[in-house]
Amino acid sequence: MKIFKFGGASVKDAKGVRNLLNVLQKTGYEDILLVISAMGKMTNAFEKVSESYFNKKDDLAKQVDSVKQFHLNIARELFSSKDPVIFKEINNLFNELNVFFKNNTSTNYNYIYDQIVSKAEILSTKICSYYLLENQIKNEWLDVRSCILTDKNYRSARVNWTATCKRINSKVERPKIYVTQGFIAGNELGETTTLGREGSDYTAGIFAYCLNADEVVIFKDVQGVLNADPRVFDKTILLDQVSYREAIEMAFYGASVIHPKTLQPLQRKEIPLHVRSFKDPLQKGTSVKKGLDLIPQTSCFIVKYNQILLSISDKEFSFIMENDISYIFELLHRHRVKVNLIQNSAISFSVSIEDNFNNFNALLQELTEKFRVLYNKDLILYTIRHYTKSSIKEIENNREVILKQLSRETAQILIKE
Repeated sequence: MKIFKFGGASVKDAKGVRNLLNVLQKTGYEDILLVISAMGKMTNAFEKVSESYFNKKDDLAKQVDSVKQFHLNIARELFSSKDPVIFKEINNLFNELNVFFKNNTSTNYNYIYDQIVSKAEILSTKICSYYLLENQIKNEWLDVRSCILTDKNYRSARVNWTATCKRINSKVERPKIYVTQGFIAGNELGETTTLGREGSDYTAGIFAYCLNADEVVIFKDVQGVLNADPRVFDKTILLDQVSYREAIEMAFYGASVIHPKTLQPLQRKEIPLHVRSFKDPLQKGTSVKKGLDLIPQTSCFIVKYNQILLSISDKEFSFIMENDISYIFELLHRHRVKVNLIQNSAISFSVSIEDNFNNFNALLQELTEKFRVLYNKDLILYTIRHYTKSSIKEIENNREVILKQLSRETAQILIKE
């Protein structure tokens, strides 16, 4: 069995959905499971719906109508008016959303977020599944929320692997074609949870592990895994092969091509992962598997924006001890702040963080009760795997370096633009 994962860029419009059919016709589609993300920027659009609902803004109806019309317009391009089933499905999903708005009593933003934003994946997969059916590719639409069981850690749910594998194997028959959603899951209460932003790759990894798949193919808008983001760097190199270990390292530091959690279940069963272009699906792309770290051997650049550098010291100018660091990490964990770089000295402790859940002000308030805290916002973190002197010079050239750290294989440079 193969797991094919298509990201939002691959199905961002009607042309993209038609190309999905084209990819399957070129690659073959016997005994596959398709994991499909929200269309285009619809996750962002539904996030705005969540914010409008939570803050009781006057523009909620406008935000909802905008995403509804987006999906209806794509459906109008793809389907004839003689087949009203998909339009009924779309309308039903938005009716469900309105019922949630009326009946919800929770004030937990993360819970509300998951119930609303998950609709983007449901809509995308409904449209794609019906389009494939209309074009003689028989498939079954599979609700991933009944397959992947998680805890109640909304927006970053943890998978119950034993129960999930049991559920998946009871629902997936071989050989068939299935269309399911990435990013979303469900808990024991029947509530929707999500696996974290860009979690659709992780979904593909979960299905591959549980089904002992032969391979996972992730279709992207790039030709494979590049050594740098082509939107940031003028010259990039296609990596023919990346080892599991190296891919996990790159993902940990923020490489956006592969989700950090995706690789570990694949590595456990040595299931190869291939990253290919949905524009040219027959090209080899990049293979992630057991073997040499990189082919070809080259420096790899990873860029993370919107970094905040916290420099924490004792109010009495004493040493920062192990118990202080433990307390700081406890706060970082509680406020769900992602740490990307750590540097320690005798009297200060510095971390570069991401405030993905808008908890920085609350974190800062607690830190300043015990410590002296300085911070810089809107920084850029460059990570270079397998760095050279010239690669470091390329990043530092005519820029203000705020913090720099080197290890055997990795350089991290925090820059103020």
